[in-house]
Amino acid sequence: MKKRPVKYIFVLGGVLSGLGKGIVSASLGYLFKSLRLKVTIQKLDPYLNIDPGTMNPYQHGEVFVLDDGSETDLDLGHYERFINENLSEKNTTSSGRIYWDVLSKERQGDYLGETIQVIPHITDEIIDRIKSVNPRHKYDVVITEVGGTVGDIEGQPFMEAIRQLCLKVGYENSLIIHLTLLPYISAAGEIKTKPTQHSVMLLREIGLQPDLLVCRTENNHHLTQKLKKKLGLFCNMDVDHVFESPDVETIYEIPLILYKQGMDTKILKRLKLLELTDTHHDVQYLEKFVHRYKNPEGEVTIAICGKYNSLHDAYKSILEAFIHAGVENKVAVKIKWVDTEALESQNTVDFPEEFKDVDGILIPGGFGNRGIEGKIKSAGIARKYNIPFFGICLGLQCAIIEFARAICDLPKADSTEFKKRTSTPVIDLMHGQKKVKSKGATMRLGEYSCEVKPKTKVHSAYKKRLISERHRHRYEVNNEYRQLIEDQGMIVCGINKDLDLVEMIELSGHPWYVGVQFHPELKSRVIQAHPLFRDFIAAAKIFHDE
Repeated sequence: MKKRPVKYIFVLGGVLSGLGKGIVSASLGYLFKSLRLKVTIQKLDPYLNIDPGTMNPYQHGEVFVLDDGSETDLDLGHYERFINENLSEKNTTSSGRIYWDVLSKERQGDYLGETIQVIPHITDEIIDRIKSVNPRHKYDVVITEVGGTVGDIEGQPFMEAIRQLCLKVGYENSLIIHLTLLPYISAAGEIKTKPTQHSVMLLREIGLQPDLLVCRTENNHHLTQKLKKKLGLFCNMDVDHVFESPDVETIYEIPLILYKQGMDTKILKRLKLLELTDTHHDVQYLEKFVHRYKNPEGEVTIAICGKYNSLHDAYKSILEAFIHAGVENKVAVKIKWVDTEALESQNTVDFPEEFKDVDGILIPGGFGNRGIEGKIKSAGIARKYNIPFFGICLGLQCAIIEFARAICDLPKADSTEFKKRTSTPVIDLMHGQKKVKSKGATMRLGEYSCEVKPKTKVHSAYKKRLISERHRHRYEVNNEYRQLIEDQGMIVCGINKDLDLVEMIELSGHPWYVGVQFHPELKSRVIQAHPLFRDFIAAAKIFHDE
Protein backbone atom coordinates (compact mmCIF):
# COMPACT_ATOMS: atom_id res chain seq x y z
CA MET A 1 0.00 0.00 0.00
CA LYS A 2 1.36 3.38 -1.04
CA LYS A 3 2.08 5.69 1.88
CA ARG A 4 0.39 9.07 2.04
CA PRO A 5 2.78 11.96 1.46
CA VAL A 6 3.96 13.76 4.59
CA LYS A 7 2.68 17.31 4.99
CA TYR A 8 5.28 19.93 6.00
CA ILE A 9 4.23 23.15 7.75
CA PHE A 10 6.81 25.88 8.38
CA VAL A 11 6.23 28.64 10.93
CA LEU A 12 8.39 31.70 10.28
CA GLY A 13 8.50 35.06 12.03
CA GLY A 14 8.86 38.63 10.85
CA VAL A 15 9.12 42.22 12.14
CA LEU A 16 10.65 41.20 15.49
CA SER A 17 11.36 38.12 17.58
CA GLY A 18 9.42 36.89 20.59
CA LEU A 19 6.01 37.05 18.91
CA GLY A 20 5.02 33.52 19.88
CA LYS A 21 5.91 31.27 16.95
CA GLY A 22 6.33 28.42 19.42
CA ILE A 23 2.84 28.92 20.85
CA VAL A 24 1.26 29.06 17.38
CA SER A 25 3.16 25.90 16.35
CA ALA A 26 2.13 24.10 19.55
CA SER A 27 -1.48 25.28 19.17
CA LEU A 28 -1.71 23.92 15.63
CA GLY A 29 -0.19 20.67 16.88
CA TYR A 30 -2.91 20.47 19.54
CA LEU A 31 -5.71 21.09 17.00
CA PHE A 32 -4.37 18.55 14.51
CA LYS A 33 -3.98 15.92 17.23
CA SER A 34 -7.52 16.71 18.32
CA LEU A 35 -8.53 15.62 14.81
CA ARG A 36 -6.57 12.37 15.37
CA LEU A 37 -3.84 13.27 12.93
CA LYS A 38 -0.34 12.12 13.83
CA VAL A 39 1.74 15.24 14.44
CA THR A 40 5.25 16.18 15.54
CA ILE A 41 6.93 19.57 15.95
CA GLN A 42 10.56 20.62 15.67
CA LYS A 43 12.58 23.80 16.20
CA LEU A 44 15.39 25.13 14.01
CA ASP A 45 17.49 27.79 15.75
CA PRO A 46 19.91 29.95 13.74
CA TYR A 47 22.43 30.59 16.53
CA LEU A 48 25.88 29.01 16.31
CA ASN A 49 25.81 27.45 19.78
CA ILE A 50 25.47 23.67 19.57
CA ASP A 51 22.51 23.96 21.95
CA PRO A 52 21.27 26.44 24.60
CA GLY A 53 22.77 24.44 27.48
CA THR A 54 25.57 26.91 28.20
CA MET A 55 23.64 30.06 27.31
CA ASN A 56 22.73 32.70 29.89
CA PRO A 57 19.02 32.54 30.83
CA TYR A 58 18.87 36.32 30.48
CA GLN A 59 19.58 35.79 26.78
CA HIS A 60 17.68 32.62 26.09
CA GLY A 61 15.34 31.86 28.97
CA GLU A 62 14.85 28.39 30.38
CA VAL A 63 16.79 25.36 29.17
CA PHE A 64 14.23 22.61 28.55
CA VAL A 65 15.61 19.08 28.97
CA LEU A 66 14.20 16.09 27.08
CA ASP A 67 14.10 12.42 28.10
CA ASP A 68 17.22 11.66 26.06
CA GLY A 69 19.18 14.41 27.81
CA SER A 70 19.03 16.99 25.02
CA GLU A 71 19.21 20.58 26.29
CA THR A 72 16.77 22.53 24.19
CA ASP A 73 14.92 25.78 23.66
CA LEU A 74 11.95 26.53 25.92
CA ASP A 75 9.64 26.21 22.90
CA LEU A 76 10.16 22.43 23.08
CA GLY A 77 8.38 22.68 26.43
CA HIS A 78 5.38 24.29 24.75
CA TYR A 79 5.35 21.55 22.13
CA GLU A 80 5.35 18.74 24.72
CA ARG A 81 2.78 20.40 26.96
CA PHE A 82 0.34 20.94 24.09
CA ILE A 83 0.68 17.73 22.06
CA ASN A 84 1.43 15.51 25.08
CA GLU A 85 4.34 13.67 23.51
CA ASN A 86 7.92 13.18 24.61
CA LEU A 87 10.24 14.64 22.00
CA SER A 88 13.88 13.84 21.26
CA GLU A 89 17.07 15.44 20.00
CA LYS A 90 15.73 15.05 16.47
CA ASN A 91 13.10 17.68 17.29
CA THR A 92 15.66 20.43 17.71
CA THR A 93 18.78 21.68 16.01
CA SER A 94 20.86 24.82 15.61
CA SER A 95 23.13 26.28 12.95
CA GLY A 96 26.02 25.30 15.18
CA ARG A 97 24.88 21.68 15.19
CA ILE A 98 24.38 21.69 11.42
CA TYR A 99 27.84 23.11 10.72
CA TRP A 100 29.40 20.77 13.30
CA ASP A 101 27.87 17.72 11.61
CA VAL A 102 28.86 18.84 8.10
CA LEU A 103 32.45 19.59 9.12
CA SER A 104 32.68 16.28 10.99
CA LYS A 105 31.61 14.46 7.82
CA GLU A 106 34.19 16.42 5.83
CA ARG A 107 36.94 15.39 8.26
CA GLN A 108 35.85 11.76 7.93
CA GLY A 109 36.06 11.95 4.13
CA ASP A 110 32.32 11.52 3.56
CA TYR A 111 32.27 14.13 0.81
CA LEU A 112 35.12 12.52 -1.16
CA GLY A 113 37.18 15.68 -1.47
CA GLU A 114 34.37 18.05 -2.52
CA THR A 115 34.55 21.75 -1.77
CA ILE A 116 32.18 22.24 1.18
CA GLN A 117 29.68 25.03 0.60
CA VAL A 118 26.52 26.43 2.17
CA ILE A 119 24.67 25.23 -0.93
CA PRO A 120 24.35 22.28 -1.22
CA HIS A 121 26.07 20.83 1.85
CA ILE A 122 24.61 22.96 4.65
CA THR A 123 21.15 23.17 3.07
CA ASP A 124 21.11 19.43 2.39
CA GLU A 125 22.00 18.76 6.03
CA ILE A 126 19.14 21.01 7.15
CA ILE A 127 16.71 19.17 4.88
CA ASP A 128 17.94 15.84 6.25
CA ARG A 129 17.38 17.11 9.80
CA ILE A 130 13.84 18.22 8.96
CA LYS A 131 13.05 14.80 7.49
CA SER A 132 14.80 12.84 10.25
CA VAL A 133 12.11 13.80 12.76
CA ASN A 134 9.70 11.55 10.88
CA PRO A 135 11.27 8.11 10.46
CA ARG A 136 9.25 5.59 8.46
CA HIS A 137 6.58 8.26 7.85
CA LYS A 138 5.25 7.84 11.37
CA TYR A 139 3.56 11.28 11.29
CA ASP A 140 1.01 12.80 8.94
CA VAL A 141 2.14 16.35 9.66
CA VAL A 142 5.57 17.79 10.54
CA ILE A 143 5.46 21.33 11.93
CA THR A 144 8.79 23.16 11.83
CA GLU A 145 9.34 26.42 13.66
CA VAL A 146 12.31 28.53 12.59
CA GLY A 147 13.76 30.75 15.31
CA GLY A 148 14.78 34.35 14.76
CA THR A 149 13.34 36.79 12.25
CA VAL A 150 13.12 36.72 8.48
CA GLY A 151 16.01 38.77 7.11
CA ASP A 152 18.55 37.68 9.75
CA ILE A 153 21.82 36.72 8.06
CA GLU A 154 22.25 33.59 10.18
CA GLY A 155 18.79 32.33 9.21
CA GLN A 156 19.29 32.45 5.45
CA PRO A 157 20.51 28.84 5.03
CA PHE A 158 17.36 27.63 6.78
CA MET A 159 15.15 29.68 4.47
CA GLU A 160 16.94 28.34 1.40
CA ALA A 161 16.62 24.78 2.67
CA ILE A 162 12.89 25.30 3.23
CA ARG A 163 12.54 26.71 -0.29
CA GLN A 164 14.25 23.66 -1.74
CA LEU A 165 12.22 21.22 0.35
CA CYS A 166 8.90 22.88 -0.57
CA LEU A 167 9.85 22.71 -4.22
CA LYS A 168 10.73 19.04 -3.92
CA VAL A 169 7.64 17.83 -2.02
CA GLY A 170 5.23 20.01 -3.97
CA TYR A 171 2.55 22.61 -3.34
CA GLU A 172 -0.01 20.22 -1.82
CA ASN A 173 2.50 18.86 0.69
CA SER A 174 4.03 22.05 2.06
CA LEU A 175 2.70 25.22 3.64
CA ILE A 176 4.29 28.37 5.05
CA ILE A 177 2.84 30.36 7.95
CA HIS A 178 4.25 33.81 8.62
CA LEU A 179 3.80 35.33 12.07
CA THR A 180 4.13 39.11 12.28
CA LEU A 181 3.31 42.06 14.51
CA LEU A 182 0.64 44.64 13.76
CA PRO A 183 1.74 47.58 15.92
CA TYR A 184 -0.82 50.10 17.15
CA ILE A 185 0.44 53.68 16.93
CA SER A 186 -1.45 55.62 19.58
CA ALA A 187 -0.55 59.04 18.14
CA ALA A 188 -2.11 58.05 14.80
CA GLY A 189 -4.87 56.02 16.42
CA GLU A 190 -4.48 53.11 14.05
CA ILE A 191 -2.86 49.74 13.42
CA LYS A 192 0.02 49.78 10.94
CA THR A 193 0.43 47.02 8.33
CA LYS A 194 3.58 48.29 6.64
CA PRO A 195 6.05 46.25 8.81
CA THR A 196 4.17 43.08 7.83
CA GLN A 197 4.19 44.04 4.15
CA HIS A 198 7.97 44.57 4.25
CA SER A 199 8.49 41.29 6.10
CA VAL A 200 6.52 39.36 3.49
CA MET A 201 8.46 41.19 0.76
CA LEU A 202 11.71 39.87 2.29
CA LEU A 203 10.31 36.34 2.23
CA ARG A 204 9.26 36.62 -1.38
CA GLU A 205 12.71 37.94 -2.35
CA ILE A 206 14.23 34.67 -1.17
CA GLY A 207 11.65 32.58 -2.98
CA LEU A 208 9.11 31.91 -0.21
CA GLN A 209 5.47 32.96 -0.49
CA PRO A 210 3.58 32.65 2.79
CA ASP A 211 0.30 30.78 2.53
CA LEU A 212 -1.11 32.13 5.78
CA LEU A 213 -0.50 35.21 7.90
CA VAL A 214 -0.88 35.19 11.68
CA CYS A 215 -0.89 38.73 13.04
CA ARG A 216 -0.08 39.53 16.67
CA THR A 217 -2.25 42.29 18.09
CA GLU A 218 -2.35 43.94 21.49
CA ASN A 219 -4.36 46.10 23.86
CA ASN A 220 -7.71 45.26 22.30
CA HIS A 221 -6.64 46.70 18.93
CA HIS A 222 -7.93 43.84 16.83
CA LEU A 223 -7.56 42.82 13.22
CA THR A 224 -10.56 44.16 11.25
CA GLN A 225 -11.96 42.86 7.97
CA LYS A 226 -10.69 46.04 6.30
CA LEU A 227 -7.15 45.33 7.53
CA LYS A 228 -7.41 41.68 6.47
CA LYS A 229 -8.33 42.76 2.94
CA LYS A 230 -5.40 45.17 2.84
CA LEU A 231 -2.94 42.55 4.06
CA GLY A 232 -4.30 39.95 1.66
CA LEU A 233 -3.94 42.34 -1.28
CA PHE A 234 -0.40 43.52 -0.54
CA CYS A 235 0.89 40.17 0.74
CA ASN A 236 -0.52 38.25 -2.24
CA MET A 237 -2.87 35.87 -0.45
CA ASP A 238 -6.54 35.11 0.03
CA VAL A 239 -8.15 37.36 2.66
CA ASP A 240 -9.45 34.23 4.41
CA HIS A 241 -5.84 33.20 5.04
CA VAL A 242 -5.13 36.17 7.32
CA PHE A 243 -5.59 35.37 11.03
CA GLU A 244 -5.23 37.13 14.36
CA SER A 245 -3.32 36.07 17.47
CA PRO A 246 -4.25 38.61 20.17
CA ASP A 247 -2.79 39.04 23.64
CA VAL A 248 -4.51 36.63 26.03
CA GLU A 249 -4.63 35.76 29.74
CA THR A 250 -3.17 32.33 29.15
CA ILE A 251 -1.44 30.69 26.20
CA TYR A 252 -3.97 27.85 26.39
CA GLU A 253 -6.51 30.18 24.78
CA ILE A 254 -4.54 30.39 21.53
CA PRO A 255 -5.62 27.00 20.09
CA LEU A 256 -9.24 27.97 20.76
CA ILE A 257 -8.81 31.38 19.12
CA LEU A 258 -7.24 29.83 16.00
CA TYR A 259 -9.95 27.14 15.98
CA LYS A 260 -12.76 29.71 16.11
CA GLN A 261 -11.19 31.50 13.14
CA GLY A 262 -11.12 28.23 11.20
CA MET A 263 -7.37 28.28 10.74
CA ASP A 264 -6.95 24.53 11.12
CA THR A 265 -9.66 23.88 8.52
CA LYS A 266 -8.03 26.26 6.02
CA ILE A 267 -4.69 24.47 6.45
CA LEU A 268 -6.24 21.02 6.09
CA LYS A 269 -8.09 22.09 2.94
CA ARG A 270 -4.94 23.61 1.48
CA LEU A 271 -2.96 20.40 2.21
CA LYS A 272 -5.81 18.10 1.09
CA LEU A 273 -6.10 16.46 4.50
CA LEU A 274 -9.79 17.04 5.12
CA GLU A 275 -10.69 13.52 4.08
CA LEU A 276 -8.45 12.09 6.81
CA THR A 277 -9.99 14.04 9.66
CA ASP A 278 -12.91 13.41 11.93
CA THR A 279 -14.31 15.95 14.35
CA HIS A 280 -12.30 17.68 17.08
CA HIS A 281 -12.05 15.47 20.16
CA ASP A 282 -10.08 17.68 22.56
CA VAL A 283 -11.28 21.23 21.94
CA GLN A 284 -14.04 20.89 24.55
CA TYR A 285 -11.48 19.77 27.15
CA LEU A 286 -9.38 22.88 26.49
CA GLU A 287 -12.47 25.10 26.71
CA LYS A 288 -13.22 23.64 30.15
CA PHE A 289 -9.57 24.06 31.18
CA VAL A 290 -9.54 27.75 30.22
CA HIS A 291 -12.92 28.29 31.93
CA ARG A 292 -11.61 26.78 35.19
CA TYR A 293 -8.45 28.86 34.90
CA LYS A 294 -10.44 32.07 34.53
CA ASN A 295 -13.02 31.17 37.18
CA PRO A 296 -11.14 29.74 40.17
CA GLU A 297 -12.90 28.95 43.43
CA GLY A 298 -10.02 30.32 45.49
CA GLU A 299 -6.39 31.32 45.36
CA VAL A 300 -3.02 30.53 46.91
CA THR A 301 0.19 32.53 46.95
CA ILE A 302 3.48 30.76 46.29
CA ALA A 303 6.83 32.39 47.01
CA ILE A 304 9.46 31.52 44.38
CA CYS A 305 12.91 32.04 45.87
CA GLY A 306 15.03 32.12 42.75
CA LYS A 307 17.90 33.88 41.06
CA TYR A 308 16.29 35.26 37.92
CA ASN A 309 13.27 37.02 39.42
CA SER A 310 13.30 39.71 36.74
CA LEU A 311 13.26 37.12 33.95
CA HIS A 312 10.24 34.90 34.35
CA ASP A 313 11.07 32.91 31.19
CA ALA A 314 13.94 31.35 33.18
CA TYR A 315 11.23 29.48 35.13
CA LYS A 316 8.74 29.02 32.29
CA SER A 317 8.03 25.33 32.92
CA ILE A 318 7.52 25.92 36.64
CA LEU A 319 5.01 28.71 35.93
CA GLU A 320 3.13 26.50 33.46
CA ALA A 321 3.15 23.60 35.94
CA PHE A 322 1.53 25.94 38.49
CA ILE A 323 -1.21 26.76 35.97
CA HIS A 324 -1.90 23.05 35.42
CA ALA A 325 -1.87 22.31 39.16
CA GLY A 326 -4.02 25.35 39.93
CA VAL A 327 -6.70 24.28 37.46
CA GLU A 328 -6.80 20.75 38.90
CA ASN A 329 -7.17 22.22 42.42
CA LYS A 330 -9.65 24.89 41.25
CA VAL A 331 -7.50 27.72 42.56
CA ALA A 332 -5.57 30.61 41.06
CA VAL A 333 -1.85 30.35 41.81
CA LYS A 334 -0.40 33.78 42.54
CA ILE A 335 3.38 34.13 42.41
CA LYS A 336 5.42 36.21 44.84
CA TRP A 337 8.99 36.65 43.66
CA VAL A 338 11.39 36.69 46.61
CA ASP A 339 14.84 38.26 46.32
CA THR A 340 17.05 35.81 48.17
CA GLU A 341 20.01 38.20 48.11
CA ALA A 342 17.93 40.66 50.12
CA LEU A 343 17.07 37.88 52.58
CA GLU A 344 20.77 37.36 53.30
CA SER A 345 21.02 40.82 54.83
CA GLN A 346 18.17 40.06 57.24
CA ASN A 347 20.14 37.71 59.49
CA THR A 348 18.43 38.88 62.66
CA VAL A 349 14.89 38.63 61.30
CA ASP A 350 13.31 35.28 62.16
CA PHE A 351 10.31 35.66 59.82
CA PRO A 352 10.98 38.16 57.02
CA GLU A 353 8.17 40.32 55.65
CA GLU A 354 8.62 38.61 52.25
CA PHE A 355 6.85 35.48 53.57
CA LYS A 356 3.85 37.19 55.09
CA ASP A 357 0.57 35.79 53.63
CA VAL A 358 2.49 33.15 51.65
CA ASP A 359 0.84 29.71 51.33
CA GLY A 360 3.83 27.83 49.95
CA ILE A 361 7.55 28.24 49.26
CA LEU A 362 9.37 26.91 46.20
CA ILE A 363 13.11 26.99 45.59
CA PRO A 364 13.80 26.26 41.91
CA GLY A 365 16.88 24.80 40.27
CA GLY A 366 19.90 26.92 39.48
CA PHE A 367 23.66 27.27 39.58
CA GLY A 368 26.11 29.50 41.46
CA ASN A 369 26.18 30.93 44.97
CA ARG A 370 24.38 34.25 44.39
CA GLY A 371 21.62 34.49 47.00
CA ILE A 372 22.31 30.94 48.20
CA GLU A 373 22.18 31.74 51.92
CA GLY A 374 18.84 33.41 51.31
CA LYS A 375 17.57 30.23 49.65
CA ILE A 376 18.82 28.15 52.60
CA LYS A 377 17.07 30.54 54.96
CA SER A 378 13.85 30.18 52.94
CA ALA A 379 13.97 26.40 53.36
CA GLY A 380 14.39 26.90 57.11
CA ILE A 381 11.39 29.23 57.35
CA ALA A 382 9.21 26.65 55.57
CA ARG A 383 10.45 23.95 57.95
CA LYS A 384 9.99 25.94 61.18
CA TYR A 385 6.61 27.47 60.36
CA ASN A 386 5.06 24.41 58.67
CA ILE A 387 4.63 26.24 55.37
CA PRO A 388 4.27 23.84 52.41
CA PHE A 389 7.66 23.58 50.75
CA PHE A 390 8.87 22.32 47.38
CA GLY A 391 12.58 22.21 46.57
CA ILE A 392 13.62 21.41 43.01
CA CYS A 393 17.21 20.34 42.24
CA LEU A 394 19.17 23.13 43.98
CA GLY A 395 16.08 23.53 46.17
CA LEU A 396 16.51 20.01 47.53
CA GLN A 397 20.19 20.73 48.20
CA CYS A 398 19.33 23.93 50.08
CA ALA A 399 16.83 21.98 52.22
CA ILE A 400 19.49 19.38 53.08
CA ILE A 401 22.06 22.05 54.01
CA GLU A 402 19.58 23.91 56.21
CA PHE A 403 18.44 20.72 57.95
CA ALA A 404 22.01 19.59 58.56
CA ARG A 405 22.93 22.94 60.10
CA ALA A 406 19.82 23.41 62.21
CA ILE A 407 18.85 19.87 63.22
CA CYS A 408 21.90 17.63 62.75
CA ASP A 409 24.31 19.87 64.67
CA LEU A 410 26.49 20.47 61.60
CA PRO A 411 26.81 24.28 61.62
CA LYS A 412 29.36 24.30 58.77
CA ALA A 413 27.32 22.09 56.47
CA ASP A 414 27.57 23.28 52.87
CA SER A 415 27.91 22.28 49.24
CA THR A 416 31.26 22.03 47.52
CA GLU A 417 29.68 24.02 44.69
CA PHE A 418 29.63 27.07 46.97
CA LYS A 419 32.53 26.28 49.31
CA LYS A 420 35.03 23.91 47.71
CA ARG A 421 36.97 23.18 50.92
CA THR A 422 34.06 22.94 53.32
CA SER A 423 34.68 20.58 56.23
CA THR A 424 31.10 19.30 56.04
CA PRO A 425 30.19 18.63 52.38
CA VAL A 426 26.61 17.37 52.78
CA ILE A 427 26.23 18.21 49.07
CA ASP A 428 29.10 17.18 46.82
CA LEU A 429 30.05 16.87 43.17
CA MET A 430 28.84 13.63 41.65
CA HIS A 431 31.59 11.03 41.28
CA GLY A 432 31.08 10.87 37.52
CA GLN A 433 31.50 14.65 37.27
CA LYS A 434 34.85 14.96 39.05
CA LYS A 435 36.98 14.71 35.89
CA VAL A 436 34.62 16.63 33.60
CA LYS A 437 36.13 19.87 32.26
CA SER A 438 33.88 20.83 29.34
CA LYS A 439 30.59 22.58 30.09
CA GLY A 440 28.24 21.68 27.23
CA ALA A 441 26.01 18.60 27.64
CA THR A 442 28.23 17.13 30.40
CA MET A 443 25.89 17.20 33.40
CA ARG A 444 23.64 14.39 34.53
CA LEU A 445 21.00 15.00 31.90
CA GLY A 446 17.71 13.45 30.91
CA GLU A 447 15.50 10.67 32.21
CA TYR A 448 16.55 8.42 35.11
CA SER A 449 14.50 6.02 37.19
CA CYS A 450 13.64 6.48 40.85
CA GLU A 451 12.26 4.00 43.37
CA VAL A 452 9.62 5.60 45.60
CA LYS A 453 9.32 4.68 49.27
CA PRO A 454 5.83 3.45 50.24
CA LYS A 455 3.66 5.31 52.79
CA THR A 456 5.21 8.66 51.98
CA LYS A 457 3.71 11.87 50.63
CA VAL A 458 5.49 11.43 47.31
CA HIS A 459 4.17 7.88 46.97
CA SER A 460 0.68 9.21 47.67
CA ALA A 461 1.24 11.67 44.80
CA TYR A 462 2.65 9.25 42.22
CA LYS A 463 0.69 6.17 43.37
CA LYS A 464 3.45 3.85 42.10
CA ARG A 465 6.81 2.50 43.24
CA LEU A 466 8.91 3.15 40.13
CA ILE A 467 8.96 6.51 38.34
CA SER A 468 11.23 8.28 35.87
CA GLU A 469 12.02 11.99 35.78
CA ARG A 470 14.33 14.40 33.97
CA HIS A 471 17.56 15.69 35.48
CA ARG A 472 20.03 18.54 34.98
CA HIS A 473 22.65 18.74 37.71
CA ARG A 474 26.24 18.05 38.75
CA TYR A 475 25.93 17.92 42.56
CA GLU A 476 24.17 15.41 44.79
CA VAL A 477 23.44 14.53 48.41
CA ASN A 478 26.62 13.14 49.96
CA ASN A 479 25.81 9.59 51.10
CA GLU A 480 28.31 9.90 53.96
CA TYR A 481 25.78 12.10 55.76
CA ARG A 482 22.66 10.31 54.63
CA GLN A 483 22.17 8.11 57.71
CA LEU A 484 22.65 11.03 60.10
CA ILE A 485 20.10 13.10 58.22
CA GLU A 486 17.60 10.23 58.20
CA ASP A 487 18.11 9.57 61.92
CA GLN A 488 17.08 13.18 62.62
CA GLY A 489 13.77 12.96 60.78
CA MET A 490 14.51 13.66 57.13
CA ILE A 491 13.00 10.84 55.05
CA VAL A 492 14.84 9.73 51.93
CA CYS A 493 11.71 8.78 50.01
CA GLY A 494 13.18 8.29 46.54
CA ILE A 495 16.47 6.80 45.34
CA ASN A 496 18.14 5.79 42.13
CA LYS A 497 19.34 2.29 42.96
CA ASP A 498 21.70 1.97 40.00
CA LEU A 499 23.73 5.03 40.98
CA ASP A 500 22.85 5.00 44.72
CA LEU A 501 21.67 8.63 44.55
CA VAL A 502 19.14 10.43 46.69
CA GLU A 503 16.35 11.57 44.38
CA MET A 504 13.63 12.70 46.82
CA ILE A 505 13.34 13.74 50.44
CA GLU A 506 10.48 14.77 52.68
CA LEU A 507 10.26 15.94 56.27
CA SER A 508 8.64 13.78 58.91
CA GLY A 509 5.87 15.55 60.83
CA HIS A 510 5.58 18.44 58.36
CA PRO A 511 2.31 19.01 56.44
CA TRP A 512 4.12 18.99 53.07
CA TYR A 513 7.89 19.44 52.80
CA VAL A 514 9.34 17.78 49.69
CA GLY A 515 12.64 18.12 47.84
CA VAL A 516 13.54 16.45 44.53
CA GLN A 517 16.84 16.26 42.68
CA PHE A 518 15.10 16.16 39.29
CA HIS A 519 12.90 18.66 37.44
CA PRO A 520 9.25 17.56 37.63
CA GLU A 521 8.07 20.77 35.94
CA LEU A 522 9.41 19.40 32.64
CA LYS A 523 6.76 16.68 32.59
CA SER A 524 3.68 18.68 33.54
CA ARG A 525 1.08 18.78 30.77
CA VAL A 526 -2.10 20.69 30.02
CA ILE A 527 -4.08 17.44 30.11
CA GLN A 528 -2.54 16.35 33.43
CA ALA A 529 -0.71 18.37 36.07
CA HIS A 530 2.45 16.81 37.47
CA PRO A 531 1.46 14.90 40.63
CA LEU A 532 4.00 16.69 42.85
CA PHE A 533 2.90 20.15 41.70
CA ARG A 534 -0.74 19.07 42.09
CA ASP A 535 -0.22 17.91 45.67
CA PHE A 536 1.98 20.90 46.56
CA ILE A 537 -0.80 23.28 45.53
CA ALA A 538 -3.35 21.10 47.36
CA ALA A 539 -1.24 21.46 50.53
CA ALA A 540 -0.95 25.23 49.96
CA LYS A 541 -4.74 25.40 49.61
CA ILE A 542 -5.20 23.66 52.96
CA PHE A 543 -2.62 25.96 54.57
CA HIS A 544 -4.42 29.01 53.13
CA ASP A 545 -7.80 27.87 54.47
CA GLU A 546 -6.57 27.11 58.00
